[in-house]
Amino acid sequence: MTDDELRAELLKRMKVDQDIREPADEPPSQERMAQWRSIDRDNTAWLRSVVGARGWPLLSQVGEEAALAAWLLAQHADASPEVQREFHRALSDAVSRNEAKPAHLAYLEDRIRVGSGRPQLYGTQFFRDDSGFRPHPIEDADRLDDRRAAMGLEPFSQYEAQMRRLYGGSV
Repeated sequence: MTDDELRAELLKRMKVDQDIREPADEPPSQERMAQWRSIDRDNTAWLRSVVGARGWPLLSQVGEEAALAAWLLAQHADASPEVQREFHRALSDAVSRNEAKPAHLAYLEDRIRVGSGRPQLYGTQFFRDDSGFRPHPIEDADRLDDRRAAMGLEPFSQYEAQMRRLYGGSV
């Protein structure tokens, strides 16, 4: 697969990934959720084959938008935690070579930690329960903004305000 073919496929898959997540029915129907899970499984398997064959899709190979697409597919590989950890290792290697965005690695790190019941490091993952909309537990919260800055993320207070605006969360 050439870089142009990879870029095009990543962008196509990102569109499908995002389209299924567009709010349509509240809550989503069982049929829509089954389709959603099927898309995620297919994207996870496809990205795994790409990463296995050629490594993480690098910024210099596919550009920023397709690199974003690769990260998004990795974020949505929650049903396959072991594969998601493979993506994390490959993305981490790409970040160390300045071929991927550190912020993407921070989000994936938090996603994996939350999925395995561990506190997140960067405060990127939120949830809603009877107490309202809030972040999942954060490890060493006193140094949160230092860790976020090191990964190119805005201060947590700005991010939290944005998340609350986007998702209607209240304190």
